[in-house]
Amino acid sequence: MPAQPKLASFPAIRSALKFYQIAAVITGIGLLLLLAEMILKYTPIHLELFAGGSGGFLWFAPVIVGADCQWFSLFIPNLDSCELIPTGDGVNISLAILVIHGWFYVVYLFACFRVWSLMRWHFGRFIMLALGGVVPFLSFIMEIRVAREVKTYLTGREAAEPPADAETPTPATPTEHTR
Repeated sequence: MPAQPKLASFPAIRSALKFYQIAAVITGIGLLLLLAEMILKYTPIHLELFAGGSGGFLWFAPVIVGADCQWFSLFIPNLDSCELIPTGDGVNISLAILVIHGWFYVVYLFACFRVWSLMRWHFGRFIMLALGGVVPFLSFIMEIRVAREVKTYLTGREAAEPPADAETPTPATPTEHTR
């Protein structure tokens, strides 16, 4: 049986849980935006989102696809015949979504590690938490389950344990009997 968290670490666990919940929601939203961007770019639609430039505030620009490019070419590494070239000018929002999600996933992993290590869970639980940032909708599901489980565990342990500052009764000292 793995070791249980100490009562003294409960404030740190609550803080780590709040950080994890925020990171999970942001990572989940970023992953859904990334999924939409990948669908727009790599399906026959071939569009990328741009801000500013000749198209206005927000606009989609087509992506030029190489002449010999087949749908399966996108999944074969080092195949030079399949090249996707964005045609828009301005700020490439599609690329920004990709980069922001990638960097925030690192923050999300740190939040997962913090909760996992403070709760003293097994390693498989950390892997499941980490998958929340790469499997669409899983971060939302894991965030709800982990928050419920951790809060239930903390309140249950606090109810079962006596407070640390409570005075423990001292054993009665024997009194001397006088004759």
